[in-house]
Amino acid sequence: MAEKYGINVYSEIGELKTVLLHRPGDELANLSPDLLERLLFDDTPDLAVAQQEHDAFAKVLKDLGVEVLYIEKLVAEVLETNPKMRQDLLEQFLKESGAKEEYISKLRTYLDKLDNQALVNKMIAGVTKYELGVEITDDYPLAVDPLPNILFQRDPFASIGNGVTIHKMFTVTRNRETLFSDVVLRHHPRFKDKINYWYSRDEKETLEGGDILVLNKKTLIIGASQRTSMEAIKKVAKNLIENDSVSYEKVIALDLKTKNRAFMHLDTVFTNIDYDKFIAHPLIFEAMGEFKIFEITKNGVTEIKETIKDYLSAEIGKPVHIFKCGGEDPIAQAREQWNDGTNVITVRPGEVIAYSRNPITVEELKAAGVKVHVIASSELSRGRGGPRCMSMPLWREDI
Repeated sequence: MAEKYGINVYSEIGELKTVLLHRPGDELANLSPDLLERLLFDDTPDLAVAQQEHDAFAKVLKDLGVEVLYIEKLVAEVLETNPKMRQDLLEQFLKESGAKEEYISKLRTYLDKLDNQALVNKMIAGVTKYELGVEITDDYPLAVDPLPNILFQRDPFASIGNGVTIHKMFTVTRNRETLFSDVVLRHHPRFKDKINYWYSRDEKETLEGGDILVLNKKTLIIGASQRTSMEAIKKVAKNLIENDSVSYEKVIALDLKTKNRAFMHLDTVFTNIDYDKFIAHPLIFEAMGEFKIFEITKNGVTEIKETIKDYLSAEIGKPVHIFKCGGEDPIAQAREQWNDGTNVITVRPGEVIAYSRNPITVEELKAAGVKVHVIASSELSRGRGGPRCMSMPLWREDI
């Protein structure tokens, strides 16, 4: 396959040509039950099985003609060709590591002895006090926390048009993940000087990729959630609309702010799977009258009074169909949303990859004429992220 240089993503459904993943590593092995809340993970996965499941996911993508890239390998490639970048990344990592000052010198020496790939892997895996050779004087075993959520490459940045938003994440725990995205997109030859930047990781307002849905060449949808602020959405809208290299006219902000954990990100409750088809948590239907919808254009911000279904039908030019995750059974709806039933990745219009543990949702999609590739998910699902969360498209054919 010929390499696709730069970024080209103008929809959620155009034929997927290149995608970015992270293969699970020792960051999952460094999770223990008492660290889960701090590290935003719901369970301690079996690493070997998680890797097998992830490799099977990658194989499905490759078998469908998709080029699969890995963030950890791209970072190491940058460091191989740019020794100065290695030192810059190491120092920035130490600065943001959260490590106690007394550990920094030991960490620098320990990490600097590693080759480039091992260095990147260790930055992601975290460093225990035991391996650093320091005395454990409290109950906390880590000198540097692992980054288990880097499995979900959808969140640290987002591909939009011919550029990207690099994110200021909601929690300190996850913000270090964007270091790797930033290095690759700004310095790897596939992307350096070839893409636009709609947002950067040093912004004050938080923005996460799970809230971003690229509807088409004119319209972007972003969920205003616990993790993505309305001010960040407005800034992305301004940068997109004022740039002549893309044709964006509006950004739609969906107010998802609710205490319900189901609405963590937009893609945990709502995903585009075909020209006129979406899969959604049934709570979307219940809350349609409560959601506020804002249209942001060059003329300012306007509240839309239509339902999201009516608005999207007008935007797409035909009636849209929104299918319920879990079908009509309330228990199945809750179970399958919890296990990422809405969080499918669309490979091409009407063709998706979904988790096997959501059989009712899978059958709902098949009955609607959607082709579904089913992957095992007993361990991958423990982090509460599905195939869409785990993948960031870098190139989709235009529709």
